[in-house]
Amino acid sequence: MSAVVIHAAHDLRVEPHDAPDPGPGEVRIRVERGGICGSDLHYYHAGGFGAVRVREPMVLGHEAAGTVEAVGPGVTHVAPGDAVAVNPSLPCGTCAQCQAGRPIHCLDMRFLGSAMRMPHIQGAFRARFTCEAARAVKLPPGLSVETAAFAEPLSVCLHAASQAGPLLGARVLVTGSGPIGVLCCAVARLGGAREIVVTDLVAPPLATARAMGADRTHALGEQPDSLAPYAEGKGHFDVAFEASGSGAALVGALGVLRPGGTLVQVGVGGDAAIPLSAVVAREARIVGTFRFHAEFAHAVEVLASGRLDPAPLLTEVVPAAEAVRAFDLASDRKRAMKVQLAF
Repeated sequence: MSAVVIHAAHDLRVEPHDAPDPGPGEVRIRVERGGICGSDLHYYHAGGFGAVRVREPMVLGHEAAGTVEAVGPGVTHVAPGDAVAVNPSLPCGTCAQCQAGRPIHCLDMRFLGSAMRMPHIQGAFRARFTCEAARAVKLPPGLSVETAAFAEPLSVCLHAASQAGPLLGARVLVTGSGPIGVLCCAVARLGGAREIVVTDLVAPPLATARAMGADRTHALGEQPDSLAPYAEGKGHFDVAFEASGSGAALVGALGVLRPGGTLVQVGVGGDAAIPLSAVVAREARIVGTFRFHAEFAHAVEVLASGRLDPAPLLTEVVPAAEAVRAFDLASDRKRAMKVQLAF
């Protein structure tokens, strides 16, 4: 049984990996699809992100779906043969943050494919995967594992939308048209936004944004002043989702946000200088958004309903044996949006 394992920056290997029989409260899943995320690419290119670094070999991956092969004692919500999405987030339920109703901020979070703790939490990019049964969310009939593997990034965007407040009738700006930005666009459309504008530095990913619900797109690397008309009259947009992690994008979004508007910071980057005068003069609300909790099951339901189709995001499904090629493809924003591994 194979797994995609990061050892250090640009040291990605496909290696044998055990999947023991499930114990009490556990399941073994035959993983069929795994989506490569931006954080996986950070591990691939830099060996980590921020201060986090890989200190031991770690299986990557937290966007996965497959079929239950076996269940341990006490597991009743899924059975062998059930197709499931794998929820990578597993809060402890007992720490101070969990007890206060903030499981996203769990002090003992076990998030798949994460080097934030030692030993690392191994990820889901493996042919067979034994894990806590709570991670397995049964798929409704008709939902494919290929589509269900989008549940994790969609969950991120559903939580971001909850931070923004009601989107019905809103004018929405999304800065950054990677997979998360484009899914924020799709969620805004699902939420009833009246107008959605998406920006990026380069043009190729903006075509996917249009396919996922954007009314207009702007390649700011080619036309840096294309947002200027939206700044007239003290701003145009009710909500901005900043999905690039760029300080320049944050400043630009504030400049076109209407008075009393909300900017949701979705992307993670370095420190940025915030123009406090713009925040004060517009009475702008800036709010962060981090991971998800209840939104994962909701994401599975949304995907099953067909009301949001992520198919335009999927660039290619690559055999797991070709993981290095898949990661190189996923790193090229001019050629790829979302690359999935097939096990």
